[in-house]
Amino acid sequence: MIPPSANAEPLRRFTFDTVFEGGRVIAPVKPQRSFTLEEVEAARAEAFAAGERSAIAEAERQSAAALAQVGGVIRQAMGALAAAAHAHRSGSAELALTAARKVADAALERFPQAPVEAALQALSREVDAAPRLMVRCASADPARLEADLARAAEDAGYPGQVTVKNEPGPPSAAFVLDWGEGRAAFDPALAAARIDAALQAALAAEGLHAEPLPLSGDAP
Repeated sequence: MIPPSANAEPLRRFTFDTVFEGGRVIAPVKPQRSFTLEEVEAARAEAFAAGERSAIAEAERQSAAALAQVGGVIRQAMGALAAAAHAHRSGSAELALTAARKVADAALERFPQAPVEAALQALSREVDAAPRLMVRCASADPARLEADLARAAEDAGYPGQVTVKNEPGPPSAAFVLDWGEGRAAFDPALAAARIDAALQAALAAEGLHAEPLPLSGDAP
């Protein structure tokens, strides 16, 4: 081992403070240790603006999340409202149909001849050329019904003969008109069943896509 020379300079640690660029030695960039008042104010304003932008962005993010949550709640509420409105319509229709059936039953019980008289009026042109019209029904008073139908036929301009044939079994006010070339029938129970089926089909087709129910304060 070679001892160090007495005149040799002591070794210095490399501090990496020399910067080379393009083969040239340039002065290193030293951190600024003092600032002017204007620089401090500018740095403060920039930091404040950055913080404000960050706060606004966070507030907008939270607002968007809250709006999305509100939108989901509104969609659920609208679905529940549509289901409630549909149930209300269905219940109202069923109630109206039940009430109408009660009224119709009472009317037919009091005026059992009314449906066949109305049918005779409606079919007057169909039976005009028939010499005889047979009415089959279950009447408690066939003679009275025959007299009422004869009067109704005369009012309708039907020149033929009306004959009533009493056939116990069908419900009150049910009848069959037979004029040889054609026939027509009415059964209040079957008519009520057809009306109920049509109502159920309409409600099923409407589903949950009907017009919304008006609120109590809305204009009619």
